[in-house]
Amino acid sequence: SVVDYRNYVFVHSQRLISAISGRVPVIHFGTGNPSLLPLMAEAGGDVIALDWRAPLRESWDLMGAKAVQGNLDPMALFADREAVLRSAKAVLEDAGGRPGHIFNLGHGILPETPVDNVKALVDFVHESTGK
Repeated sequence: SVVDYRNYVFVHSQRLISAISGRVPVIHFGTGNPSLLPLMAEAGGDVIALDWRAPLRESWDLMGAKAVQGNLDPMALFADREAVLRSAKAVLEDAGGRPGHIFNLGHGILPETPVDNVKALVDFVHESTGK
């Protein structure tokens, strides 16, 4: 909950992030609770990583102008190639070309993920973003 995060997690996250900020890039990742995003942004980090359950636009509305990483559902990679690319396109469209968006999965890649789909995804994102 937001109250528990504020009372038990926030100060520790903030202290840790402050200790390493400026020495290494800091990606602050939380999962499953978009309502924590404003507190996560306040705690710090160069980038806030979003899981697949956090809509990009709503997340930016909650956090302000923070760089974000995410947020394709890792399970989308188990679909056929066309569905994978449609899902990736939806994430890119949701980001709207906004500066500070780093395309990534909304959590870790599963060991059984079809490698060909991962390659197709990477190629698609590079082609779509010019990177």
